[in-house]
Amino acid sequence: MSASEAPIEAVSQRLDNFISDQRAGAADLGAEAALLIDSAATSVTGGKRLRGRFCLAGWRAVEEASRPASTPPASVIAAAAALEIFHAAALVHDDLIDNSDTRRGRPSAHRALEHLHRRAGWIGDAAAFGRSAAILLGDLLVAWSDDLLEEGLEAAGTNAGAARREYATMRREVTLGQFLDVAEESAFASESDDRHAERALRVASLKSARYSVQQPLAIGAALAGADAQQRQALAAFGHPLGMAFQLRDDVLGVFGNERETGKPSGDDLREGKRTVLIAYAREVLDTPSRRILDELLGDPHLDEGQIASLQQTIVDSGALERVETLIADFAREADRALVGARLGHAAVSDLRELARAATVRVT
Repeated sequence: MSASEAPIEAVSQRLDNFISDQRAGAADLGAEAALLIDSAATSVTGGKRLRGRFCLAGWRAVEEASRPASTPPASVIAAAAALEIFHAAALVHDDLIDNSDTRRGRPSAHRALEHLHRRAGWIGDAAAFGRSAAILLGDLLVAWSDDLLEEGLEAAGTNAGAARREYATMRREVTLGQFLDVAEESAFASESDDRHAERALRVASLKSARYSVQQPLAIGAALAGADAQQRQALAAFGHPLGMAFQLRDDVLGVFGNERETGKPSGDDLREGKRTVLIAYAREVLDTPSRRILDELLGDPHLDEGQIASLQQTIVDSGALERVETLIADFAREADRALVGARLGHAAVSDLRELARAATVRVT
């Protein structure tokens, strides 16, 4: 195991221990409670641990600016693990909102809970049960993330308050971003076409860029006692990188391969996502073509031929090329922010490697 992988293994171990404690605490609550705990454990399984990695990288970047390399303390490991649990909660709710059937190649949480209802032979509407249970599952995971964060902050000393504030900021912003994403699917028609890209970028900033990269970095940095200059440098790196990450996700949501992404190709088209890709395409389409795009976008029953036609429309409009250019521009902006920053040199190399992994990917 490499030095950079060892802390992530520690995060996974911390998650396993925390979930074991939750199982033990709910042992006397009956079989149904155990099912929800099992669903929560499954939701936390898998993924790239991206937010945990950025939390660890933020801590290391500040810590190594003034001290030799060391092992992340328990407070940082716990914060990184808490971020992974919060992300699992966000995915449960996101899949429910989007009516997604799959996540990471498995049934999404509400679909798995729906299937559980049917297998158990329970009465009532299985789909309604799945939706209701998924809401509660997401809420439980949010509570777990708070619990684990607070456990870790008990050992964080004077840096606990700053880390707690950054975590709270992340929670508020991603919730607002999620609502704006939902609202945009209904509100886009009331805005002029030339504002759609700007509005899509606003959603990307709140829902993903700050949540996935900037705030995890800030939480880790806060636990290392970052000063204002270091916080500013990491924010100047984290936000554009987070934008590039989300735009890459938008591209994969339209053009990604199901075997690699774990979700059907064109899933964002079926879900009606008003991404920058769609905004750029609409800007250059004539009125009849734009009307067809709007009619098809968001149809959950789009077949493979319709998906392929929409994909070709996006490519022919130049929207894909424009987004790829924007991804590259954001990535360069992020890289420039690290030049001359008072951060640990080895940690900066890790940040650059994380940046490549976040923006040049197929999953």
